[in-house]
Amino acid sequence: MNAQSNEQSRETNDGLDLADYSAVALIAAYRAGRLEPVRVTEAVLARIARCEPQLQALYAFDAEAARAQARASAARWQAGAPLSIRLGGQDLTLDGVPLTLKENIATAGTPMPLGTAASELTLASEDAPPAARLKELGAVLLAKTTMPDYGMLSSGLSSFHPLTRNPWDLSKNPGGSSSGAAAAAAAGYGPLHLGTDIGGSVRLPAAWCGVFTLKPSLGRVPIKPPYAGRVAGPMTRTVADAALMMAALARPDWRDGMSLPHQQIDWLSLCGARPLDAASAAERLQGLRIGLLMDAGWGLRVEPEIAAAVEAAAALFAAHGAQIERLAPGSLCTRAMMDGLDAFWRMRSWLDISALPAERRERVLPYIRAWVDRGERLSAAELFHGYSQIAAIRDRCIAACQPYDYVLSPVSPVSAFPAAWASPINDPERPFEHIAFTLPYNMSEQPAASINCGYTAAGFPIGLQIAGRRHDDLGVLRVAQAYETLRGPQRAWPAPGLR
Repeated sequence: MNAQSNEQSRETNDGLDLADYSAVALIAAYRAGRLEPVRVTEAVLARIARCEPQLQALYAFDAEAARAQARASAARWQAGAPLSIRLGGQDLTLDGVPLTLKENIATAGTPMPLGTAASELTLASEDAPPAARLKELGAVLLAKTTMPDYGMLSSGLSSFHPLTRNPWDLSKNPGGSSSGAAAAAAAGYGPLHLGTDIGGSVRLPAAWCGVFTLKPSLGRVPIKPPYAGRVAGPMTRTVADAALMMAALARPDWRDGMSLPHQQIDWLSLCGARPLDAASAAERLQGLRIGLLMDAGWGLRVEPEIAAAVEAAAALFAAHGAQIERLAPGSLCTRAMMDGLDAFWRMRSWLDISALPAERRERVLPYIRAWVDRGERLSAAELFHGYSQIAAIRDRCIAACQPYDYVLSPVSPVSAFPAAWASPINDPERPFEHIAFTLPYNMSEQPAASINCGYTAAGFPIGLQIAGRRHDDLGVLRVAQAYETLRGPQRAWPAPGLR
């Protein structure tokens, strides 16, 4: 087959490359017999072959395993028996849809380095709950995605993985710690990607790469290992695809002792064959009471271009009947609270890293080692005070959000930063200046999404954060989808024309 026919095989009659199809569209096409998983998987593999040498977003990539999964899926569709479950009177399936998983989400038989060269590469013995739920529905696992050392950076910098870059500009960082997942989503490595978040690790890279993500309520998606603030969340190009993933992920698994009781949530109501129309989108916003936080009270100043884009998004909400009220600086979390939590996290990480043999300890990224060193000097009182800030931030954030249906803010105060930096200011003594808008919602256990709301003059995406009350994950998705419908056309995705 020549190059021209190869290109044609990756496109459909609408001229859209199959690598850029949404999961919702793929499933509809599979059901109708218009497409089959082998052709789709080959299109995504072709995209990866073109872009991955520049992006370096993947780990444990196995094209032949993906092809084998696609062939098995095609046979199931041909037999009229795709892998599925019955959910709310509908059949839920992901059979044949390309997928990536962040490398700290265990998959049986694959080592899990946690982004650091200090790890010993032992094979995972089982699939973690999110991986199991997605595999059960037939998703085609292409690869794992990269992350920084221990997930402790908002960066694509790692001592184990090659430097992951931002598809919008290869000189820029994709963010982290779900760095590879965000880059893969923006570049069109298939429609479904899963990251994890404990302080902004899906929302920050989603904002800097222009994709959509939901940080769910704590416990909504069972995960292993669970701990305070840690969640797994979908990273996709559309809200509907994120809702589809949530339908698959938000199912019980006894291995997560912090998981929420199972609820019948109508995730699939956002996944209709027809896009949401403007009238219905406007109706979702009518009468909502919206908080607007433009100054977190600590951390980096919000860049003027980002402030203008978020203010414009709030104005759009107001134009469609929402009531906007500004929150005071520091409403969600104070500098003192963050400093205490920083001390606790340094101690926790210092205990882990200092327990390593010296030779392995030296392999940890120098930025991380510099950050944890102060943990050795912390007193028991300082440690206890730091740990207590989890509850203090939770209580303050929940109280601040209680008067509102949803709260809007920037995701990040700054736009994408140099690719080789560990953070937007690259200073281990000030590591969290950029997470003032995202961190509080991890500690408060509230759902929070990032959706693109504009571009800087240099062409970099800007993320709008939409946060809801605890456990109102579906509501956050509904509002995000309404904004997605009303915000207007977006710029073309950066792949396949990476520069």
